[in-house]
Amino acid sequence: MPNLSKRITSLNDGGSDGWEVFYRARRMVAEGIAVTELTIGEHDIGTDPAILDAMYEAARGGQTGYAIVPGRPDLRKTVAQRVQDRTGVPTSADNILITPGGQSALFSAHMAACDPGDTALFVDPYYATYPGTIRAAGAIPRAIQTHSRDAFLPDPAAIDTTGAKSLLINSPNNPTGTVYPPATLHALAKLCQTDDLWLISDEVYDTQVWQGEHLSPRALPGMADRTIVIGSMSKSHAMTGSRIGWIVAPAPMIDTLIDLATATTYGVPGYIQTAALFALTQGAALEADIAQPFQRRRDLVLQVLARQNTVTAIPSQGAMYLMLDIRATGLTGEAFANALLDTHRIAVMPGESFGHSAAGHLRLALTVEDNRLVAAVETLCAFAEQVRQAA
Repeated sequence: MPNLSKRITSLNDGGSDGWEVFYRARRMVAEGIAVTELTIGEHDIGTDPAILDAMYEAARGGQTGYAIVPGRPDLRKTVAQRVQDRTGVPTSADNILITPGGQSALFSAHMAACDPGDTALFVDPYYATYPGTIRAAGAIPRAIQTHSRDAFLPDPAAIDTTGAKSLLINSPNNPTGTVYPPATLHALAKLCQTDDLWLISDEVYDTQVWQGEHLSPRALPGMADRTIVIGSMSKSHAMTGSRIGWIVAPAPMIDTLIDLATATTYGVPGYIQTAALFALTQGAALEADIAQPFQRRRDLVLQVLARQNTVTAIPSQGAMYLMLDIRATGLTGEAFANALLDTHRIAVMPGESFGHSAAGHLRLALTVEDNRLVAAVETLCAFAEQVRQAA
């Protein structure tokens, strides 16, 4: 067999992809073992039946052929209006490309922002696909380290931009739940303007804000022409498997990204786009209903954590996760997560899956019903205390 390309064999830089505990838990479930899975950001409620009805009717009505590559004009217009209403930034359909989910949008954004060999910055902890996505685009990933004591917020003054063409941020943040405050965003925007960087803003959790407000950096002075926003229906409308999202960017960039989409994904199925259009027209009430369980569950978990002193939570202002500090046990996040799975059949993601900054932490996805979640966290805390005392 001829050699595989370096591009494809180096996606994980010869290391782990960070998903070992998740894969172990799924194998156990496949073997019939009951596991409480608190690993991935997958809604437990499923997509709203009315959205599925719209998808079904569109497919049965004939929308199963090739769809227009940039996205349906009415869907692009609706997304543009939603963005404009939320941010106050003038936005038209020419600023929107419909993509097969946020992951495709992330790849496309880096393809447009970076030439092969350019450095692309991203904040650690990070969503596990970020480094591989950057490598797939031919760029060189460089992590910006943060600290648990600072709620994992980046320090703009400490960021080295040497050789960099782009900076990727994510607020509300996966895995930490941190919402970037205005002061941080203004400082990051100034950095991008001073050092001529593209700012790629992953905003797929923008409907899940529990404290403060979501601020898109595209809305800051001078940033509309150098900001690329990633959006998705996955989290806001519980449509993870439908694979539909978008890019918001300057119109000339969208024109080039349409060329990329033509050469790669060739668009999103029409019946999926019709379902997304229907979902967006249901307004903010549906989005609030989908988000509300995660805020309630966050509060329930915080009540459990308040009754002990071994496991502490990183302040979480948004998203469907809590980041837990388990360094008092003396174990790494990976060792603790594997032991918890073996001993109690509870699966959580090690902090190390999301970079070096989150070592000694766990990410908890708030994705099972309330009573089961509370019981799992109580067990996790009791196990952490046993480990600490035995150390």
